[in-house]
Amino acid sequence: MSANEKLVLVVDDMPENLSVLGELLQPHYRVRVATSGARALRVAASTPQPDLILLDVMMPDMDGYTVLDRLRADPATCAIPVIFITALDAAEDEAYGLARGAADYITKPVRPAIVLARVRGQLELKQARDWLRQQNDFLEAEVARRLAENQLVQDISIRALAHLAEIRDPETGNHLRRTQGYVRILALHLRDHPRFDVLRGHSAIEILVKSAPLHDIGKVGIPDSILLKPGKLTGEEWTIMKTHARLGCEAIEQAERDAEGPVAFLTVAKQIALYHHEKWDGSGYPEGLAGEAIPVAARLMALADVFDALISRRAYKEPLPLDKAIRIIEEGRGSHFDPDIVDAFLVLRDEFAAIAQRYADHEDDLRAKQAQRYGVAALSLRET
Repeated sequence: MSANEKLVLVVDDMPENLSVLGELLQPHYRVRVATSGARALRVAASTPQPDLILLDVMMPDMDGYTVLDRLRADPATCAIPVIFITALDAAEDEAYGLARGAADYITKPVRPAIVLARVRGQLELKQARDWLRQQNDFLEAEVARRLAENQLVQDISIRALAHLAEIRDPETGNHLRRTQGYVRILALHLRDHPRFDVLRGHSAIEILVKSAPLHDIGKVGIPDSILLKPGKLTGEEWTIMKTHARLGCEAIEQAERDAEGPVAFLTVAKQIALYHHEKWDGSGYPEGLAGEAIPVAARLMALADVFDALISRRAYKEPLPLDKAIRIIEEGRGSHFDPDIVDAFLVLRDEFAAIAQRYADHEDDLRAKQAQRYGVAALSLRET
């Protein structure tokens, strides 16, 4: 922007002073004038906005100090530089004006060369500040864009990994979406509870929710003959089945080693994969942890996973009615599940039901997927 495109607002209650300053500035800049503080505030907030304000201090009704205070208090005008022009020429007056936020201080009677130099200097400073602000805005937008891209790639990668387990176990359908939803609402409900301070903060919950779909990633290491068995597993088969918790943890640990630095969601995902089958009373697996020794993320997933299994069709069972599933969760309070998490579940039962309905499996699609998966598995078993 050239100098002639810069807009300078001159504020003085004396018309002769406005005339002098106007004649001095107009060959170089666009000039607007105001004869009162109230008028100056209206002009400063209008479009086009002044690039600089020359402001008299001694004015009736509203003096220059008050005008400056109002300009600085308004986000729309706080960045406009202000030069005081006044007959108050004592050093303490100048110091006072600068301390109030003025960019410069010129005493009357004005000297043309001084006025032009000070005006030019302040306009150049403002132009530099505006350029830096624009660059910062651009850089912030670019950083936000790249973070969003990285976030999208990360989320897609997580979803793809989680679907590896889902493909191996086709009955789960929308299990990943439902359990994510359950974990989210439980965490949001419990984040202010003194026992769940690890959930405080939006990022903590988002990391938890992002990690949730990886809870059964270890199932990719379980043989089809066990994973897809429609009947009850034998003791030996169940022992193998339970290894999916540790297999999932080990896979995520490998991803951690491959990463250049720590990744928060992988830490949480590892806890969920390894411990979401632990029980509050210590009777779970793989390590038999009990109570507070079980990570919060795994305790939340434990309830979400069991509830969804109860209301969903599996190769070995039909789905249970919602009220019966709720009753089973309630009966597990203090034995299978953290009591406070069960209490939160009971408060949120309607929201759980809504999530289950929103992401319900469609029977026709589920049966077709199962038939295809089991047919391929059976063929594979016959060939071996």
